[in-house]
Amino acid sequence: MKALSEFFSNLKTMTKVFFNLLLLEIIFLIRSLTGLSPNSDKRVITTNQYLKLIEKNNPTTRFTKRMRIMAESTECTVCLSEFKEGDKIRKLQCKHTFHKDCLDCWLQQYCRGTCPLCRTKVLQDDIVASYRRMRNQVEYDGSDEELIFLLSALHGNSLHRLF
Repeated sequence: MKALSEFFSNLKTMTKVFFNLLLLEIIFLIRSLTGLSPNSDKRVITTNQYLKLIEKNNPTTRFTKRMRIMAESTECTVCLSEFKEGDKIRKLQCKHTFHKDCLDCWLQQYCRGTCPLCRTKVLQDDIVASYRRMRNQVEYDGSDEELIFLLSALHGNSLHRLF
């Protein structure tokens, strides 16, 4: 009788765990489909969308010998290396030029949407804010330890017998 009681108790706990997992997955799916942040009803943009907007506003070109003669600076001030013929570069509206990858990395890393040298805006504030919201979102990363902690917080100490 005691074994049967324990079995049903464990079955009940496992059912709760299953439904909580299902609920979490549904919530994450809805959030990813709608692009909503948990603390805001404003849209967020993905890294891919952010990079496309950078490209749209500041198209990539190739560095040429002719550019070397006409340019006042022939080095990327992010990585501090000379531009070579054929390098992908971005020239911003403020006239500063960088390697495409260096500038894209800078704009993603620091989430300010400004030129690394003069801080002139590269993207509109609302776009940068949307990208920053996406970067600041805290989501479940798939780790079992985090899930166990979350579920044990939801159900008290009843889960420790299962694991």
